[in-house]
Amino acid sequence: MLTVGDPAPDFDTVDCRGERVHLASYQGTRKVVLFFFPKAFSPACTLEVRNFRDNYQRITQLNAELIGLSVDKSDRQCKFALQEQLQFRLIGDESRVISGLYGVVWPVLRIDRRATFVIGLDGRIEDVFHHEVQVYRHLEDVLDRLASNRAPPPAAP
Repeated sequence: MLTVGDPAPDFDTVDCRGERVHLASYQGTRKVVLFFFPKAFSPACTLEVRNFRDNYQRITQLNAELIGLSVDKSDRQCKFALQEQLQFRLIGDESRVISGLYGVVWPVLRIDRRATFVIGLDGRIEDVFHHEVQVYRHLEDVLDRLASNRAPPPAAP
C-alpha cells in the first residue's frame, strides 16, 4: 500500500455518471479524498458510503473532492450509487488496475482493503487511513485532516 509522501498514481477513467475522472485534473486546485472499499451493497460498506454521502458538502467546503472506488463491476457500482443517492464520484474498478496502483487489493480475496488516501494539491499522498472494521473512522480522520490543514509529514528518505 502506498504511504505518505508517495506520488499519487494518476488514472483516467469513467465514473457511474458516465463522466471522465482524471486524477491529475485536480492537481493545484483541490485536494482529493480517494477511498477504497471492499464491496458495494455489503453492510459495512453501505454504512461507510452513507457516512461519506452525508458529509460530502463538508468535504467540498474544505476544498477537497471525494471519489469512491471498489473492484465491483461498473453496473453494480452504478446501481449502488443510484440506490444510495450519491453526489460524489463512484468508480467500478473490475480490472483492479487503479486498486493495484494504490496497493489496496487483498491478495487472496481480490477485493479492496478499506483504505482512504488524502491527496494534496501537489499530487502527493498527504495521509493514509486504513481501518478495516471501524468504518466511521475514515470520515472522522478525513475531516480532521482537511480541517486542520496541517502540513503533511516529511517524505521518507
